[in-house]
Amino acid sequence: MFTAIKNYFVGSYQEMKKVNWPTKSQTINYSLLVIGMSVGMALFLGLLDYIFNGAITNLFLK
Repeated sequence: MFTAIKNYFVGSYQEMKKVNWPTKSQTINYSLLVIGMSVGMALFLGLLDYIFNGAITNLFLK
C-alpha cells in the first residue's frame, strides 16, 4: 500500500515537471481577458434582463 502511495507522488511530481507554465505576463493577460469577458457578459445579460422586464411589465400592465 505504501509503495502505491509513493509511486503516485513520484509520478505526480514527474508530470508536474513536464507542465509548460505560463509566464507572468501571460497570466496577467489571461486574467484581464477573463475579467473583461465576465464584465461584458454581465452587462449584456443585465441589458437583456432590463429589456425583457420592461416588455413583460408593459404587456401585463396594459
